[in-house]
Amino acid sequence: MASSGGDNCTLCNDDDGTSTEAVTWCTECEVLLCTGCEKHHTKSKASKDHKTMSTKDYHNLPKFMLEISSQCRDHKKKFELYCSFHACPCCVQCITDKHKKCQDLKPLSDILKQVKSSASVQLFEKDLKNVKENLEEIIKYLNSRMNTSNSQKTKAAEQIRSMRKSIDDFLNKLEQKILDDLESKHSQLKSKMNTLLQQVKTQANQISQLQSEFSKMTQYATELQTYVGLREIEKTTSQAAKYIDELKSGDNFEEKNLEVNISPALQSILQEVKYFGNIIINTRQSTLQIKPGRKDQAQNLVPAIPRIEEIKPAMLRTLTIPEDMKSEFTPVCRILPDGKYLIIQSYALLLFGNDGIFERKVLTFTEYISDACYVTNNTVAVALGVINKTVLVDLKKNQIIQTIKLSHDCSGVASDGKILAVRCNQKSTCIVNLNDMSQAILEEVGATHISLFGGNIYGTIFMENNVCCYKQTGEPLWTFQHHDINGPEGIALDKHGFVYIASRKNNRIVVVSPDGKTCKTILSDVDRIN
Repeated sequence: MASSGGDNCTLCNDDDGTSTEAVTWCTECEVLLCTGCEKHHTKSKASKDHKTMSTKDYHNLPKFMLEISSQCRDHKKKFELYCSFHACPCCVQCITDKHKKCQDLKPLSDILKQVKSSASVQLFEKDLKNVKENLEEIIKYLNSRMNTSNSQKTKAAEQIRSMRKSIDDFLNKLEQKILDDLESKHSQLKSKMNTLLQQVKTQANQISQLQSEFSKMTQYATELQTYVGLREIEKTTSQAAKYIDELKSGDNFEEKNLEVNISPALQSILQEVKYFGNIIINTRQSTLQIKPGRKDQAQNLVPAIPRIEEIKPAMLRTLTIPEDMKSEFTPVCRILPDGKYLIIQSYALLLFGNDGIFERKVLTFTEYISDACYVTNNTVAVALGVINKTVLVDLKKNQIIQTIKLSHDCSGVASDGKILAVRCNQKSTCIVNLNDMSQAILEEVGATHISLFGGNIYGTIFMENNVCCYKQTGEPLWTFQHHDINGPEGIALDKHGFVYIASRKNNRIVVVSPDGKTCKTILSDVDRIN
């Protein structure tokens, strides 16, 4: 691997700082060569067969490829072999250090032979094209969705304003109606009081005039005039008193007050209407169409599917449970996608780091936990068998985010991120759709413990010493028995479809081939399996 300093010959740099321009890069020695050094390089027995390229072509390589070395970084030795199990090149020293138990080691030259002309190059070129087209389609789709979302926002705002205007118009009409009624009733009262007032004023004026005339009469009139005048005054005052009595006996002096009674329905708006409406986000299935990618693409370069005879596990890590959290029985251990470990201790979920060190207790249940599995997005499903429930637990928030009630005992659970398969009993399994939480019972799919892989349901049947495989529709695919399998319980699958069984009665871990035809014991009590 060359430095990024410049294209100077690696071999003939002078101490005084002068150097010769390089023209060639040796891919095996990983040095830059000038014209003179290149001649010696091509004549030397040790390097005459080395592959070289011009410095121009060398700099045309992608940056990440310039970082790839043909030598082992740990041991500074040339890569000579390829480990199919770990999918990596290795030097001779690597075999002693890291690959003692690896069986499928091949010469690296055989792996690299005609790699550029292989069908894999065309497949990966097609993969890159498909991925790019998919990403461009996703960008186009997301931009379209953003435009749609903006339009929906504008439309929603218009609906809100339209509703507000309709309410305003309606209230304005109601307001005008009651104001008109107020004006009408006030006019009626005002008219009646004005009429009465004018009548009383007329009577008052008459009396005032009589008072004035009475004073003149007593001062200037004769006795006869006075006598007759008093009779007229008496008559007028009697009529006025009678008029006043009539006014008092009627409803003329009743106090008629204007009041307004606001409609209770209108008043309730202020107490009962707490919000204008709701803004909701409705989810529906995406219309995005993208090209499907190939699974396990790297397998096209180097077939790494081992034969069942080649499967030989090695000790990876030991987990130590804190003393105050230990129980008699540890029914479940799950390895999470991030490499951490989830352990069930009867009533508690315990989380361990990638290094096997205990991190924290996630949750403690009052019910016994019979099984658990990873679902998706830091979520695990926990089966609480005796109370007919399976719960979804958020490992980051340490809390239950959903409870799934079932009509049966749930002593086993598995998931592929889209469905939950919950073991009902020895003869049936419940499938829960995680999108809508709908449930369906597969009557003939029975197992002690279950697992999902590749669209199929796998299970162990403890009492019958069977390992079985079904389609998700419940159709049986195969059933396997072997004398190495005695009391099978725990079950797991690797990425190639090999089925691993915990055989309880004889303390063994047995691997069954993907087709369910052969098996092999890979760990036993000799390996401290108990």
